[in-house]
Amino acid sequence: MKKVFINILIVTAVSSIVSCKKTYLDTEPTDAISIGTVFETTDNAKMAVNGLAKMMTLQYLGTQGFNGEGTIKMYYGNYPGNHFSINLSGWAPIINATYNDNTTSVYCYYPWYYYYKIVANTNALIMHVDDATGAAAQKDFIKAQALTYRAYSFLMLAQLYGNRWDDSHAGSTPGIVLRTDESDGDQTRATLEETYKQIYADLDQAIALYKSSGLKRTKNYEVDANVAYAIYARAALTRQDYVNAEAYAEKAMVGYPLMTNTEYNAGFCNPNREWIWSSYGASDETLYFYSYFSYIAFNSSASAVRTTPKMISRELYNKIPSTDIRRSQYLDPTGYTYTTSTGNAGSSTLLYKDAFFAHPTLYSTASVYAYMQFKIAANDLPGVGNLNHFRSAEMYLIEAEAKYRQGKPDADVQNLLVALNNTSGRDVTYTCTKTGVALLDEIKLYRAIELWGEGFDWFDMKRWNDPINRKTYANGGNFITSLAVTIATDANNKWTWKLPLKETDFNTLAE
Repeated sequence: MKKVFINILIVTAVSSIVSCKKTYLDTEPTDAISIGTVFETTDNAKMAVNGLAKMMTLQYLGTQGFNGEGTIKMYYGNYPGNHFSINLSGWAPIINATYNDNTTSVYCYYPWYYYYKIVANTNALIMHVDDATGAAAQKDFIKAQALTYRAYSFLMLAQLYGNRWDDSHAGSTPGIVLRTDESDGDQTRATLEETYKQIYADLDQAIALYKSSGLKRTKNYEVDANVAYAIYARAALTRQDYVNAEAYAEKAMVGYPLMTNTEYNAGFCNPNREWIWSSYGASDETLYFYSYFSYIAFNSSASAVRTTPKMISRELYNKIPSTDIRRSQYLDPTGYTYTTSTGNAGSSTLLYKDAFFAHPTLYSTASVYAYMQFKIAANDLPGVGNLNHFRSAEMYLIEAEAKYRQGKPDADVQNLLVALNNTSGRDVTYTCTKTGVALLDEIKLYRAIELWGEGFDWFDMKRWNDPINRKTYANGGNFITSLAVTIATDANNKWTWKLPLKETDFNTLAE
């Protein structure tokens, strides 16, 4: 396992170089290029950073469903959450989060494998870019980008394989293996507190290097100081460090105003002024039926969408005000006939016909279900799109929660919610006068509404120490019986994935 992580850099970085400079293969075969050659110049190192971006949208482990970051959002954020409904009884172990203890499962292994692949590449960049030929400013910028990727990877690993902060005894429980160099020897797990200290240290160094470089990114899929601020804000919120969560959320959103209503209804598949960081997606770089958008985009031609469209939970939908544009992004079945045990609307029903009338880009053989989503679309078939990772709306919500947790004036928190929901135009009738626990519940509600389908659901529920509570149609929800479950916060190893055997079999100190 350790050797897999360490050897990846050459393949990924060089494949990125070769794709941009075909004659590179004329001098040395890709499997013989040394790290010294990869980092011979800053131009080569820049291509290696592009390789990191590309790694977030590649297919892995020879399994159709593993598509880089999109899989993390779908299988680990959406599927096991509280507000994401999908009629997949065969996926109950993932959706009901019962695989957390299954250390031989590929689903236990995938996030560990995927993020440490990125980490191995970042470590090589961090350790060798200073020796490259090129301008000092460019070296600083490249190193800053590598540190940003590493901090993000460590954060995602910590959320999955570490306890929620409430269960960590002030960070003393096990975190992750902090591999920060190119060694592949046995290494113990750091504590969760040490893990977050490393994330902070990486981001502090990255931010300083971005500033010293004086350089700016040119594409939304590249990382820069705003991305580092956004990661810092999310990490601090997860660690319950609310002072830093507030401060870095404010920094992250500078220059990224909330999107217009037109942009909000454009399918969440192309960067707009609110997007802080995303992954690139285009028709000439598609994973076809295995991409993130082939699993969620309402207009996808993939069977994963045509047969089982993704739905918002009935209970969350009913909490969205009728004046809110976000309500129109889901299929309202009120007054229509459909199968009330599954949500299916047969092709002869008026609900089915009206769905196609309102959304003519639905694929011709698509199934129609009550509460199905029309928020996320694909630019091209079967599932091409740019995948968002951070946007300003999340930063508003982080700042609001951080202020609330610090006991700051209710008006300060209320004003942030008004800015997000009313001033933005999402719901021009929105007001907020709530206080106390009701104000926290309002923040939670609008995180669920605003960020639905973007991979936050399970992570938020874990962080808040709130139970999953899904209901069948008969009980007021819209989950099929096998998925209409309650998951207590102390169930399934307290929602913490155990380390996969493919790590502990080779790294006995990490057991």
